[in-house]
Amino acid sequence: MTGLGRVAWPPAPIRTERLVLRESEARDRAAFIELFASPEVGTYIGGHRPRDELERTAPEVPGRRPGLFVIELDGAMIGMIELNRRDAERRSRVRPDAGEAELGYLFLPEAWGRGYAAEACAAALGWFTDALPGEPVVLCTQTANDRSMRLAAKLGFTEVQRFEEWDAEQWMGVWSSVTPSG
Repeated sequence: MTGLGRVAWPPAPIRTERLVLRESEARDRAAFIELFASPEVGTYIGGHRPRDELERTAPEVPGRRPGLFVIELDGAMIGMIELNRRDAERRSRVRPDAGEAELGYLFLPEAWGRGYAAEACAAALGWFTDALPGEPVVLCTQTANDRSMRLAAKLGFTEVQRFEEWDAEQWMGVWSSVTPSG
């Protein structure tokens, strides 16, 4: 993971009741293209990208970088989760030195509403807690994104601040394994 110090990458696949969180593979390329070309997925992240552009520019193994987990259901990618350090210039100062870890996620629309995001994010946060005990994680989403706001609450994120960015109200919450959640 970029900037997360001693964390070895990639970890062994993480298995939940229904899902596997693992490193990206070449077989995930089509799902990555579908994810970023989806108008529904792009609604709260600045829009989707043209499929033909993605077909031309996506690497053979997209998303292969420290901190990015592919979410697999029954052998197929249904989404991704990323844990990365925020740039020190970003608005939050949850940690005195800034540079908080941030949780991000995207799922294909056909995977929405089935609890996969909550299951996968909880597993990723559990892994993070083992890798970097006691370290907080932030999550940012548009307040208009009802699904993401509900997921943040379900995972135990508590509001830190709201702010305007990208012409929309943003919500930032923090999660920590050392404080009670929920």
